[in-house]
Amino acid sequence: MESLPYTEKGEIRTFTQDISEEELVWHRDREDRIIDPLSLTDWKFQFDNETPVSITRLLFIPKNTYHRLIKGTGDLTIKVEKL
Repeated sequence: MESLPYTEKGEIRTFTQDISEEELVWHRDREDRIIDPLSLTDWKFQFDNETPVSITRLLFIPKNTYHRLIKGTGDLTIKVEKL
């Protein structure tokens, strides 16, 4: 996973196709976040106890909510904005 400095609207993060599955664990964050996909891939996003969804639009992640990424093919680049 590559992480770049914050832009005015958030941090750009790239998850490469060779990332280990062990790095994509269930977790929760201390602040609300919005993720914006900057590349279209078949990666998925999942909230706890919900069906995974394709990452094709803005997603709001409420603080203290368990979630994870599900690896797809190719690299995933997203913008993460902490609220």
